This record gives sequence, structure tokens and C-alpha cells, in this order.
Amino acid sequence: MIRLSKSVIGNAENEAVTRILLEDGYLGMGAEVGKFEKDIANYLGVSSENVVCVNTGTSALHLAVESTVQRGQEVLVPSFTFLSSFQAISAAGAIPISCDIYEDSLTIDLEDAEKRITSKTKAIMPVHYASNPANIEKLYEFAKKYNLRVIEDAAHAFGCNYKGKKIGSLGDVTCFSFDGIKNITSGEGGAIVTNDSKVLSIVKDARLLSIEKDSDKRYAGQRSWDFDVKRQGYRYHMSNIFAAIGRVQLSRLDHEFAPKRIELLKMYHKLLGDNNKIKFQIQEPNSYVVPHILCVRILQNKRDGLKDELQKQNIPTGIHYKPNHLLSYYKTSYVLPITEKIYNEILTLPLHPEIEIADVEFICKIINNYLNK
Repeated sequence: MIRLSKSVIGNAENEAVTRILLEDGYLGMGAEVGKFEKDIANYLGVSSENVVCVNTGTSALHLAVESTVQRGQEVLVPSFTFLSSFQAISAAGAIPISCDIYEDSLTIDLEDAEKRITSKTKAIMPVHYASNPANIEKLYEFAKKYNLRVIEDAAHAFGCNYKGKKIGSLGDVTCFSFDGIKNITSGEGGAIVTNDSKVLSIVKDARLLSIEKDSDKRYAGQRSWDFDVKRQGYRYHMSNIFAAIGRVQLSRLDHEFAPKRIELLKMYHKLLGDNNKIKFQIQEPNSYVVPHILCVRILQNKRDGLKDELQKQNIPTGIHYKPNHLLSYYKTSYVLPITEKIYNEILTLPLHPEIEIADVEFICKIINNYLNK
């Protein structure tokens, strides 16, 4: 059966985990996590001190917000994102302010965001939806104009580039996810990347219950016994087991995972690009975008029928995502017209490194037959 998304794990990951289990012997946060952080930093081209690994991408977002925004302050965020973006903001005691999106890129609409700024607005959380890091310059010009911190939700965008630089190597604070179906996985995991020393200090301690300077002890295989705590902390640290998986996955990204994902996206474009009932969220496949998920818009009210037809053929699809401003906990008094329009059109098609070209041809044949009949 064709899978919508899946983890791609092999013998190398198995051997890495076995090494931690049988040779290292320490399964919690230790030296392996420090090595993974250095590997990520080297890959992104940033200082080895600028990467902090945590147990999930949501934890990364939560700590990023908590280290830059005070309780009761507001964070501009597109409603069209996974729930974790909103939960991370509210968990930090801040208030997520739902914004609309641009119809072409499905990223935060800065003109709409500008209308929602108040004296309490202190940050903006752009989401690189479906691996599309759009409007970076305009985003940072906007943030500078209104003196806002930028927390990039780059959960979909690890390995992507923007004008020759890796996402995570530029900007303010960037958060990644390494869960089971992302561009690389550590089983579960995430990372915060920033050159802000204050933010780094807070998140390094906060992931370990805010025990001061405990990270350095953990890297050395030690524990802190006589310590101080000055702020709220969490059990958000990454384990050596997860880090071992992540290190292998990172070594496979550029020569194996990324080329295959890009190849599949190109094939979908080739086979579906001329169909006037479909619009692609990523307009032109290229080597700068490593697609985590493949989201297309199905026009003329045919999305739900196509979804049912694909399911009949054992082809799973998804809908990424239900807008957060429609959820009871985050419901707004205003409408977001583009977001709501896209929500009724968006459909996620199968894409991961173990899908074959023949699978894509089969999927696209069904789609074209259904839409053109």
C-alpha cells in the first residue's frame, strides 16, 4: 500500500541505536546530543554554540516564544498551520493572533498581519508551509519596522535554502522538527537555532528543568548535584538514542533524501502541471526547496470527491491543515477569507523517499482521469 508519509530508516540507524544501547550505556541526554548539535551547526554553517536540541519541534517553538516574549504579549502567526504553532505560543502564556495567508505561497500575509498589530504585539511567527521559505526579506523588514522578534516555524523546511543560505543560518530564531516524517527524523525531536546568547542560555537550561549550566555537565556524562534554578523549566531535552538516529539521518539528507523528494515533486509537476483544476503550492520545483509534504489545491469544488476516489484506490491523502482560528480554543471574531478558501481546496498527496516513480504515475493517472471526466 502506498503511504502518505513515512519514516525511512535502515541498518545505519539501527547500528547507531545499538551503539548507544550496548556501548554508550547512557540513554538520556549526553555526549551524543552534543555531537548532533555540532553536526547540525556544521550543516547549517553556524557556530556550534547556536544549536540546541530538544525532544520535539513543539518544545522548540514553546521555548523560543518563552525566551523572547513575556506573558500576555501577542505573537502574529498564520492560522493556516499545524496546531503546535498556536499551542506553543499559548503554552508560553502569550497570545496567538491569527493572520491570513498569501494565496500564492500560503505563507503569512504581512498586509493582514499589519492590521492586527497592537501595543502588545512583540513577535511574529512565520511558518515555512510545505517547505516554502517565502518572502524572507519582506518578513524581516516588517519585523524591523515594528520592532518584533521573528520566530521562524521551519518544521517543514530543514535542508531548504534561501538565496544560497540554509534556512536556520540567517535570521533571528529558527525552530525545526525532526519527528518521524520530516525531511530527517530523530524518532522525535526538534532544534532551536539562534545567535542570540540570551535566548541560547535560557533554552539550554529550560530544556533541563532550568537547572543552570546543566547542559555542559550532561555532554560530559555528568550530573548537576549542587545547583540553582531561577525560572520555570521543562523536561524537554533530547535523548542520546534520538540523537544517534538524527546524526545518521542528517548524513543521508543531501545525497539520498533531498534528491528523491525533489525528483518526486518534479514528476508530480510534469504529470499534473497542465491540469487546470490543480494548483501547486510550490510553483516551480528546484534544488532550493526540499519538500516535506506535497500540497496541491483542487479547484472547482472537486477536492472531496477526488479524495474519496483516491481512497477507493488505497491511496491515502491528507488535509494540511484545519485553520486554528476555526478551533474553539483559538476562535476569532473575524474571518480570514484566503485561509478559509484554501482550507476547502488543499489536498496532500503521497511523498516520501520510498515512493517510486511508478507510484506517482499511478496516482497522477487516477487524479487526471477523475478531474477530466
